[in-house]
Amino acid sequence: MKERAFESKHVLLAGLAAMVLAVGLFGLSACGSSSSSSESESGSAAAGGADYSSLDKVTLISTDSTSPDSAGNQWQLAFKDAVEEITGGQITVDYHGNGELGGDADNHRQLQSNDVQIDVSQPATFVSFVPEMAVFDAHMTMATYDADTIETVLNGDNEFTQQLQEAAKTNKMHILGWLQNGTYRETTSNKELRTLADFKGFQIRTMENSNHMAFWTAIGAEPTPLAFAEVYFALQNGTVDGQENATDTSTGNNFQEVQKYLCKTNHVLYANCMMISEECWEGLDPLDQQAIEEAVAQATEQIRPQIAQLDEDATKKMTDAGMEVIEYDDSFFEEIANNEGVKKLNEDLDEQTNGLLTVMQEQLAAAKA
Repeated sequence: MKERAFESKHVLLAGLAAMVLAVGLFGLSACGSSSSSSESESGSAAAGGADYSSLDKVTLISTDSTSPDSAGNQWQLAFKDAVEEITGGQITVDYHGNGELGGDADNHRQLQSNDVQIDVSQPATFVSFVPEMAVFDAHMTMATYDADTIETVLNGDNEFTQQLQEAAKTNKMHILGWLQNGTYRETTSNKELRTLADFKGFQIRTMENSNHMAFWTAIGAEPTPLAFAEVYFALQNGTVDGQENATDTSTGNNFQEVQKYLCKTNHVLYANCMMISEECWEGLDPLDQQAIEEAVAQATEQIRPQIAQLDEDATKKMTDAGMEVIEYDDSFFEEIANNEGVKKLNEDLDEQTNGLLTVMQEQLAAAKA
């Protein structure tokens, strides 16, 4: 049986990444695998009754920069297991997590060029590649919706997801799904932040994302973009006072060792997006596409309930290490939502995304009704 081959422009990265992609040059091509002398009947007994044995074997190189045991990491592993089981091993996933192939920007560039096929990250890191992803940079816009309402919109077939998918396709990516469960990015700090006024002069590490930086500036803080690998030491030596991330990301990088407070600011939804290279997606057999979509759905169903537990466990790990949790009442969130700078930022984001933020808010409201 012939093997499907897709042209791939492999790039050499430093260290492990270079070795991984060098192996790819000799044995793997994007959405393909090295020839096998025996195709076997493994695909014929695949889950769901579909016969995958007649299809060419496919290997998907998958990457992310999520920390071990984080939601994104667990989602990737669950997807790998599901798609390999569904297809009886006709589709396999070569997974490299925890930044093995580079940071988020490196991974996204490799996805666009089809040097990797699967990429998982939070939406903010995709904004430079798919500008419409900036809708998720709108702060406080999801705070009033429960997890099921958000799920209905993000993983449903509706005007919002259709427009976002078209935007991804234009930029050589294809959205496979979203993972969230109504938890948020929170703030850790060495400065006590009990009121909005306390954020004045607060030096916070952010992603290199102008919308995130604009939010923190609007509420009086002083955002400082730093590479994620530098954050621990910047917190330790006082270069910055704090940072913002999902709790499991924070503990996955041991920030509880260098931070005093966990501030439940709930400013942005904690969500991960799974993308596949558009070039790879278009080259797949429709049965392969169906299997991948089914595997993503299974993995999401498996991991989604665990997110709340991950958040609870991470919070306990912080408090066990001596951190104090600061929580806020509704007046705090209302004060931020009514901040002129924050309102202006969200208006600008709606304009930048050609009204997509309005579409998202309308879909959320309709799903909640």
